[in-house]
Amino acid sequence: MSSSNYRRNKEAIDQFHKELMAMVDDIQQIDKKVLNKAVNNGVAYAKRHSPVGKHPNPVTFTVKNGPDAGTVVSFKVSNPGVGGFLRKSWHKLPTKKSKAGVETELVNTAEYSTYWNYGHRIVTKKGGPTKGFVKGTFVLEKTRGYIEKQLVKEFEKEVKAVQSKHD
Repeated sequence: MSSSNYRRNKEAIDQFHKELMAMVDDIQQIDKKVLNKAVNNGVAYAKRHSPVGKHPNPVTFTVKNGPDAGTVVSFKVSNPGVGGFLRKSWHKLPTKKSKAGVETELVNTAEYSTYWNYGHRIVTKKGGPTKGFVKGTFVLEKTRGYIEKQLVKEFEKEVKAVQSKHD
């Protein structure tokens, strides 16, 4: 009688071990999937919150040098430009494994993105006195908070999916 209990118990334990290992494999895939999804949502969030410059039409400026110095010049442009380089420069780097788990980076490759994000001082000429300060928009920090919320939401959703799959 004890040998039949042993066999039944061993079968049950083996089945439980098999199911547990399948669940562990699914859980190991969750971290990369969730991180990619959350950061991709963060890229979209950062792009939505990055401004697009609109160039004025007509263009007006004052001549500074030469015989016409001080003259105000104004003209219309047939095709006024529209910005968007800052918005297009948001990217997610490839996800890779690290000692702590998985990691990726959200970057903006525009040269002036740090000035736009953190703010900058205004000077009239190189090495001149500071004439003012432009406040930063801090979209990178806001995007980080958004991504953290997305990570929690997506992780909970994936864990529930794995649990329901293995129940």
